[in-house]
Amino acid sequence: MGYVISPKELKTRLDKGDKLVLLDVREDWEYSLAKIDGSILVPLGTLPQSLTRLNRESEIIAICHHGMRSADATNFLLQQGFTNVKNLVGGIDAWSTQVDAAIPRY
Repeated sequence: MGYVISPKELKTRLDKGDKLVLLDVREDWEYSLAKIDGSILVPLGTLPQSLTRLNRESEIIAICHHGMRSADATNFLLQQGFTNVKNLVGGIDAWSTQVDAAIPRY
């Protein structure tokens, strides 16, 4: 199983109604600028103390600005025993350019 998902693949899965947890690990100010509807904000620095907010059985898609912090979050969650975690390749910026141009770029 790969630990990444492309913006277009994520869009297809959301359109199908797949039950996914969209975990946005950016900062509050970034989230207020641009977000994917239905995502939950848990800034990367608070992730270790926020694990109880996440269901270990859920499929989690980690999201950040360009995909670096969410890659760190994905690796961290895998180390904590979460088994179904993926990183959104290119982050919210790629989502904006490939899927939804209404999402502001910053």
